[in-house]
Amino acid sequence: MKTVFEPFRIKSVEPIRLTTAAERRQLIREAGFNPFRLHAEDVQIDLLTDSGTGAMSSEQWAAVMRGDESYAGARSFFRFEEAVRSIFGHKHVIPTHQGRAAEKLLCSTCLQADSIVPGNTHFDTTRANIEHTGARALDLPIPEARKVRSEHPFKGNIDLEALEECLKHHPGRVPFVLVTVTNNSGGGQPVSMANLKGARALCDKYHVPLLLDAARFAENAWFIREREAGYEGHPPEEIARELFSLSDGAMMSMKKDAFGNMGGVLTLNDGELASQVRNLLILTEGFPTYGGLSGRDLDALAVGLREILDPDYLQYRIRSTAYVGWHLEAAGVPLLTPFGGHAVYLDGRAFCDHLSNEQFPGWSLSVALYCHAGVRACEIGNVMFGHPEAEKEEDRWPVMDLVRLAIPRRVYTQSHMDYVIEAITELYEMRHEIRGLKFVDRPAVLPHFTATFAEV
Repeated sequence: MKTVFEPFRIKSVEPIRLTTAAERRQLIREAGFNPFRLHAEDVQIDLLTDSGTGAMSSEQWAAVMRGDESYAGARSFFRFEEAVRSIFGHKHVIPTHQGRAAEKLLCSTCLQADSIVPGNTHFDTTRANIEHTGARALDLPIPEARKVRSEHPFKGNIDLEALEECLKHHPGRVPFVLVTVTNNSGGGQPVSMANLKGARALCDKYHVPLLLDAARFAENAWFIREREAGYEGHPPEEIARELFSLSDGAMMSMKKDAFGNMGGVLTLNDGELASQVRNLLILTEGFPTYGGLSGRDLDALAVGLREILDPDYLQYRIRSTAYVGWHLEAAGVPLLTPFGGHAVYLDGRAFCDHLSNEQFPGWSLSVALYCHAGVRACEIGNVMFGHPEAEKEEDRWPVMDLVRLAIPRRVYTQSHMDYVIEAITELYEMRHEIRGLKFVDRPAVLPHFTATFAEV
């Protein structure tokens, strides 16, 4: 059968409040033209993020009732630890309340002001946590990753030649290499097993640990199964285990590929480093066996880790995301290709080619999409990663100015996505009516979360 349907039934529903275009224009103006500042009830289809927005299964809700809320040594932690270790394979399992807490603990423990952390492409909070210590977050994507229309099957790969140059010329300054699977800032693109093996060999050569940012590891495993020679038909769980076996540790926001509404984890093989991290965790997150999470959260995440590797679910997940991409591409809408696993990325600059970089075409597009159809999306480009104050033009704007349509797991149906496709297609036909924006207030760190704008 050609039709790939949702491999689940809906057991509980949440109503969506419908708004008019006039209401939405007023609401976004009151929010300072920042979709992050909108009230969720004023959004019809929320594609701002796939982080913590998924729907839990009946088995996860059953696990919630098993939650052991003991302060130390709760049964829930040991079930969580077993589930994580069975896939990740690392010796030390340290729960945190979400992924950026794991980033903070790792960076605070490992980094100094002259440190350099190379990676394929660091995401926003990762970069912010690295730079908060005074260290440098160095992006080393392969050249194809910077080409919006390249069809390279593994555009998430790290540039191995550039990585070796970094390791060779900065001895003692690289505390670890961080590879993000899938590469979110680069368009949700996967990393190949061959590329990760190459990075592992370089890290061994220069005696540097290799860590994974594994928020979407299951989707990456599925792409390897579908695209990389030698892995055709292999179980996703087997591929995931091999992926993790090439690393010395991992950090993960479990609000993505663990179906969690909250939760994260840091795993390590280095016992001394794990001890240092746990000491800091006690100061900031809680006791090492709960790490800022309730027992019911830990139990739900343990179940989610098993469910995410179901091949029927992963086939549906990747195909349903591609469904959105296929239809938008057929309508001529400019997109980043190949399509990501968790999201489709609109090319903001090509979509709004009448706007200059200073007028934030991607951000302006995300605002226009909300006004037109009540769909909330996330810009990953000029606002998130730009430096408009830089003296040189080439330092001001990132290579790509994208708008991410991040699809929550097990939440929306195909008719919801058909509505999104129709809305974007209509908006593309009237794209030259989209007005540019300028900053009113720009915070120094992670400006996209709270900045305000005005129309140009």
